Amino acid sequence: MNGRGFITISMHELERVKIIEAVVQHRLTIVLAAERLQLCERQVSRLVRRYEAAGPAGLVSARRGQPSNRELPVDLRARAMALVRERYADFGPTLACEKLAECHGVVLAKETVRRWMREAGLWIPRKQRPPKLHQPRNRRACLGETGADRRQ
Repeated sequence: MNGRGFITISMHELERVKIIEAVVQHRLTIVLAAERLQLCERQVSRLVRRYEAAGPAGLVSARRGQPSNRELPVDLRARAMALVRERYADFGPTLACEKLAECHGVVLAKETVRRWMREAGLWIPRKQRPPKLHQPRNRRACLGETGADRRQ
């Protein structure tokens, strides 16, 4: 909920609210609601209890706005990116990741380093790089090819 008492709800959760509300008003059975929501009957009855206790806000995900359980610590990211900026700014993500682990003991996945380098602007994926322009040059003359031979 925000300061004014409004709740942010996704379309999936809105559909869930409508179905659970129908169960509370006895317009729909728990069995049919479970089929429509693709949940078991026990889970639907738990949702009904949460709806009766807290209203529509009870059906909204409690994890919304919270950081992921798998998120790496902010200080680790800051330390790794400081080392990359200072020593390995011209390296690719894979080599930078190997050097961080080998020389500094900072063990990260190469895809994590790739994402962090891309977000920091230290690395641009190949597909997003501008194409390299090459100077065109004339073909070399081959044996037997001269200007006089072509005219005949």
